[in-house]
Amino acid sequence: MNNYRDTIKAPLITEKTSKLQMDNNTYTFKVATDANKTQIKQAIENIFKVKVLNVQTSNVRGKYKKVGKYAGTTAKYKKAFVKLAEGSKIEF
Repeated sequence: MNNYRDTIKAPLITEKTSKLQMDNNTYTFKVATDANKTQIKQAIENIFKVKVLNVQTSNVRGKYKKVGKYAGTTAKYKKAFVKLAEGSKIEF
């Protein structure tokens, strides 16, 4: 990974991740599939200028979908749960 913006693809904002943000100060991002935890931590710290305590990752497999007679799968991606230090906050 050359660029930090290549590591972090997009934030994931759902009802469940919003609750994580409020209760545990944990933010969720879509990340590159070949990124590891240290690369994710460095990217978040450099892009948002915050202190990261913990990174947990999860590989999300594509779901099987059918539309009429056509069938296929949605794209797979890697998800990162990033816990920030007390007092740190990310604004979207």
